[in-house]
Order: sequence, then C-alpha cells, then structure tokens
Amino acid sequence: MKVIENIGGAIDGGGGDANGGRNKREAVFSFEFFTPRKAAEVDGLLDLIGRLVAYGPSFCDLTWRSGSLATDDLTLDVAGKMQNVARVETMLHLACTNMPVQRIDRALDRIKDDGIRNVLALRGDPPRGQDKFIPVPDGFGSGLELVQHIRAKYGDYFGITVAGYPEGHPDVIGSDGMASDEAYQNELTYLKRKVDAGADLIITQLFFDTDIFLKFVNDCRQVGITCPIVPGIMPIATYKGFVRMTRICKTKIPAEVSAALEPIKHNDEAVRNYGIHLGTEMCRKILASGIKTLHMYTFNKEASALAVLMVVLNSL
Repeated sequence: MKVIENIGGAIDGGGGDANGGRNKREAVFSFEFFTPRKAAEVDGLLDLIGRLVAYGPSFCDLTWRSGSLATDDLTLDVAGKMQNVARVETMLHLACTNMPVQRIDRALDRIKDDGIRNVLALRGDPPRGQDKFIPVPDGFGSGLELVQHIRAKYGDYFGITVAGYPEGHPDVIGSDGMASDEAYQNELTYLKRKVDAGADLIITQLFFDTDIFLKFVNDCRQVGITCPIVPGIMPIATYKGFVRMTRICKTKIPAEVSAALEPIKHNDEAVRNYGIHLGTEMCRKILASGIKTLHMYTFNKEASALAVLMVVLNSL
C-alpha cells in the first residue's frame, strides 16, 4: 500500500480522507532507520524493527547508503526484509549521489519486485570530499529530476515522498544560520515543483523550534502545496549526536534548548531524559495544531523515540 493511502486524512486535512481505520483524533506515527555498514549488523536491525513494528507504525523508512553495487544490495536486502519479514509498510530512500540512471532503475525494479510501493526521492549529499553536488554522467542533479523520472518510467506504481526543509536547505543557510527571505521563497517554489511533478507526501528535516515548523506548513499552503507534510522528530539521545546532526543540517537551536543542555552535556542520562521531555513537548504542540502524524528519527536505537511516543500517545 502507498503511505499516502495509509495515513490519508490524519494530517491537517491534506491528502484525502483515508485514515487507515483510525479515529482522526489519534496520532499516526512512523519510524526511520539507517542501513547498517556491515551485513553482520542486519539481523540486529531487523530485531529492532520487529520490536517497534509491534507498536503499529503506519510505515517505516530506510535511508539509502551511497557506495558500491554491494552497498546497494545490502540496502535493498534490508528493505525487502522490512516489507516481507517484518511486515511493515516500507519506504526506501533513494538518492542521486553517485547513481547513474541504470543503478537507480535497478533499485526501483528490485523494490517493485519485493512489493515495496514507497520511495523518498532525494538529491542526496555531495560525495565524500566534495563541497558541491555534481551529478555523475547519466545521473540526476536534483530530487525534482528523480521524481520526474520515477513518474515517467513507473507511472503511478510508487508513492513518492520528498524532503521539506522548514529552515531552508542547508545549501542556502548562510553564515548567520539563516536562509535569506529570497532563498526561503525559492525553496518553497522548488518544493511545489516537486509536488507538482508527482510527489504526494513531504517529510521534513529535523528541527527543534516547533514554531518554525508550523510556519513552514502555513507557508507551503500559501504557495499552493496541499499534500500532507509530516514533521521529522529527532529526540535528543546523546549530546554528541545532537551537536553532530545540528551542525550537518545547520539546524537552529532555540536559546532555551542550549541553556538546558549546557550544564548537563556530560551527563548522558540527563541529556537523554531532557531529550525525551523536549521531544514530548514538541509532539504535543504539533498535535495540538491539528497535524496528526509524527515521523521519528531513531538512528537505529529505540529507547528515546519510543519513550516520546508512549507519553504522547497515552495522553491522547
């Protein structure tokens, strides 16, 4: 089943009325995992996924690890097992990094054979050692081109998700930590082009200022984007991981979050507990706004994401 059909009207009125049989007052949630570097780690990941699937996510997605054909195959094997062994609706990330069209189609054909009907179409990061993204020969240079290709070659078979950036794509965030008004508006225009080309769902980059996310949703609606917009939530599990991800994504850190973390940054348990508290408050505010879907970035660990969800869902 396509994810858009599964979550349907559970979000702010966009995307139709299908709601998977759930009461519209309830939250619909999902989990993200990343492909292990080693085949020996796959069984452990599948065990983790199996435990989380028991809580009833609407879908789970798997990140794409750019590399060799063997790396492609490892990712595709995990995705197939998620769909057919863990029995969860699976969404595969697919990035353009180092991927000529033949390898892209090889991946799409493989997941189609495995019954996977959902793709998150991304440009991807520049290859390691490069500052700017340069497409490989016979490859794509943008997520838009990838969306267009999937729709042209595979018709309506796949549900296509694209990324949304509430603060602007990292490429357009300046040294002051902000995207200019012009760059931000260009980002919205580009996002609408991806939706118009065939994307039916948006999942956002992580954020820690909920007001920025809610403004982003409203701004999307103002430019005519009507599809569901799913907030990507990263509960802070470790201070080191928090610093790393916010630097990579150039995420704005609210002053109150910095102030709360600074005195406890060397206390792993205190950081984790604060991360659960912050994630819970963010999710409650999002749900109170009328948006009913939460996408949890797990980083292949269950404790923090599950703790946030259990508090939030049990309070509904």
